[in-house]
Amino acid sequence: MSVSTSVPDKGVAVVTVDHPPVNALPVRGWFDLADAVRAAGRDPATRCVVLAAEGRGFNAGVDIKEIRRDSGHGALIGANRGCAAAFSAVYDCEVPVVAAVHGFCLGGGIGLVGNADAIVASEEATFGLPELDRGALGAATHLSRLVPQHLMRALYYTARTVTAAELHAHGSVWQVVPRPELLGTALELAREIARKDGTLLRLAKAAINGIDPVDVHRSYRFEQGFTFEANLSGLADRARAGFGTQTQGKGRA
Repeated sequence: MSVSTSVPDKGVAVVTVDHPPVNALPVRGWFDLADAVRAAGRDPATRCVVLAAEGRGFNAGVDIKEIRRDSGHGALIGANRGCAAAFSAVYDCEVPVVAAVHGFCLGGGIGLVGNADAIVASEEATFGLPELDRGALGAATHLSRLVPQHLMRALYYTARTVTAAELHAHGSVWQVVPRPELLGTALELAREIARKDGTLLRLAKAAINGIDPVDVHRSYRFEQGFTFEANLSGLADRARAGFGTQTQGKGRA
């Protein structure tokens, strides 16, 4: 598990996740990511944070195998708290956060990008919440920030994905580019943002968060209560029993 921070340009910090094979993060990984984003945003020299990933895709959500290995509920509680911490770190980051998304962005990945300030995506990127197929609930809060309400519901119930181009058409993805140009394009946007006054950027971020119509912290934690209920009832175990053995995450018809 690796979460690293680099500063490729003045005022721009890049937080990169690299957890092979698919960036499905264990409990510790979510907390490490939260710590890295918070630290980058607290740095007075930072004016924009870019959230990126190495490997096959941006993020595949939580590590289901870690939860399966736990005979109790410790891993589930840890994953719930870790995801909440990471999503909140992105939302509450003192400066704007640009997500650079390639490949798949699933489950917890939606929580991250849904709380980001801007999204740049590669042409092959796909976005979705396969939660019902994995015995979980959550991140509808964040998918609602990417697509209209009825589309969010249909995607949630079917566990289907949407493409970067579709999200661009809805206005939630800033730009769609070929994969080799992804990080450069995200950095270009970050540099443009970073040219603004740092104090004013922090005031702007706080002001924009303050006028959000939905309290993302409360809304997501409310969803997580139903995830825990599904686990206590045994529903989640039955759903996870087929994880990895069936075709999931179809695109839209």
